[in-house]
Amino acid sequence: MKILMVASESNPYIKSGGLADVTYSLSKELVKQGHEVSLIIPLYQAIKNKNIEKTWLTNLELWMGWRHQGAAIYYAVQDGITFYFIENSQYFDRTNIYGYDDDGERFAFFALMSKELIKHLDIHFDVIHVHDWQSAILPCLIKEQEGNNPLFWGTRHVLTIHNEAFQGMLDEFAVGDLFNLGHYCYENGNVRFKDRFSTLKAGIIYADRVTTVSPTHRNELLNPNMSFGLDEVLQYRLDTFVGIVNGIDDKEFDPSNDKYIYHKMTKRNLNKDKFINKRSLQYNFNLDERDGPIFGLVSRLTWQKGIDLVLAKVDEIVARGGQVVILGSGEGDLEYGFELAHARNPRNVGIYIGYSNEIAHKIYAGSDFFMMPSLFEPCGIGQLIALKYGTLPIVREVGGLKDTVIDCYGNLDVADGIVFKDFNYGGFSFAIDKAFDIYYNQEVMEQMRKNAFGKDHSWKESAKEYLKLYK
Repeated sequence: MKILMVASESNPYIKSGGLADVTYSLSKELVKQGHEVSLIIPLYQAIKNKNIEKTWLTNLELWMGWRHQGAAIYYAVQDGITFYFIENSQYFDRTNIYGYDDDGERFAFFALMSKELIKHLDIHFDVIHVHDWQSAILPCLIKEQEGNNPLFWGTRHVLTIHNEAFQGMLDEFAVGDLFNLGHYCYENGNVRFKDRFSTLKAGIIYADRVTTVSPTHRNELLNPNMSFGLDEVLQYRLDTFVGIVNGIDDKEFDPSNDKYIYHKMTKRNLNKDKFINKRSLQYNFNLDERDGPIFGLVSRLTWQKGIDLVLAKVDEIVARGGQVVILGSGEGDLEYGFELAHARNPRNVGIYIGYSNEIAHKIYAGSDFFMMPSLFEPCGIGQLIALKYGTLPIVREVGGLKDTVIDCYGNLDVADGIVFKDFNYGGFSFAIDKAFDIYYNQEVMEQMRKNAFGKDHSWKESAKEYLKLYK
């Protein structure tokens, strides 16, 4: 099967969040299972700065409303995936990936140029798989503008919604001004949402199948209280809307062969291996060699992730004999709050404002518990990685967190984490209390740690689900 992914970011070249992990790891697994996979992303300034090996393919031009724009197209092969890079210095030579006033125009160009690139390649793809609002419009562009082009006859389109909060909301006149579409697409409601033009809604309407990244989150998106208004649109797609849990790259996150952690880990010597990595983590963050629990967190520091709940509990955790290790960046008040917590408890609160893949691995391996008290979490990847390293996730009962963590109040033969319900200080406090109870019950702690360690959340099974969908 010939599969094309179109996304605004992908490892190993550019990443701002989980989208990059999914597009890359899913594509790698599809290649492993014998399929031809290509992937189109913009050539951002950050990719250029890496001086990656890539080959010029061609130059392409297009009209975007009244604008005449061009792009240089490059390609590279990585892990069996053919990556295509769209270069346009006006739109993509910038410090950040997102966050600009003209993001709508930038990704309109990306979607239009992706369509032109497919035509230039002259490859009939069986499936074109688009991700989130930045590329969601592509099925609409192909079906509306290329209906007579045999290259696209029989091609099927899949849209995956990773973050429903971002919907590609534009002025109604962007229909023609940016996308060269007839205004009837707006008038008939296909792209109209909340009296504006939404690229995400367009994807939901025009894609042949719509997915999100866990079964529970699929149900949440049909709930008016949790869908950012998309429930009314998705009701029309009930029979063609599914949730498939994300996986993780089991080659990168392999505790028995992880180049970033101090000591390799095996199930046979799990408690000893865990202890050694715990001491290494304390050393790396200049913490006291306490024997109490370490609570780790690797996350964007933002309200959605429940980081204010964590911040409110830091001093209490330390007072009870625990330690907290934080890696992330985001909202300034939360960053400052953790800096103050570190200043109050420099030997028991470790912080790294920013991102380091190496330090992230050390936190997954050396922590006893991993905190993800999210307000909403379509799937989540951190809890999957934590489980792989025998670190017990503390998660809220939402989205993929609910689907992938088995609460300690169930059967202890399978329990591998702590799941709480209420998104408030009381709910999170209950979970932290439970973590201390578990930690100081050696038999329970060892059993849950063994249940978690090495759990198979690779892309193998999830990729099979996508292939069923494609077929």
